[in-house]
Amino acid sequence: MAKDLKLFRAEKRRRRVRSKVHGTADRPRLTVAKSLKNIFAQIVDDEKMVTLAACSTLSREISGKVAGKKKTEAAAVVGEELARLALAKGIKRVAFDRNRNLYQGRVKAFAEAVRGAGLEF
Repeated sequence: MAKDLKLFRAEKRRRRVRSKVHGTADRPRLTVAKSLKNIFAQIVDDEKMVTLAACSTLSREISGKVAGKKKTEAAAVVGEELARLALAKGIKRVAFDRNRNLYQGRVKAFAEAVRGAGLEF
């Protein structure tokens, strides 16, 4: 019962956040997803339904950098790398979609790293 309630609340949060956040061509959506060990992020243009940039702790260029680090430190590395990829493609402003996750821990570390690397949201 407790697990069902937790999933219900998470899904409710996801729907609430997603109803307010929409990516456009000039301001795409930066979405974050996490599992128990990894963090995944991508920049999406919802109008064209295209992923513009993506990065995760499992990608080749990141996996060597995050080996042996804590999960929050790995999230910060992923955030810096995604911001670098976005800036290389000319994306400077994004709409942050935290999905069903609370803005704390790994999600907060990721967001602060993205902001620190130069993206605005």
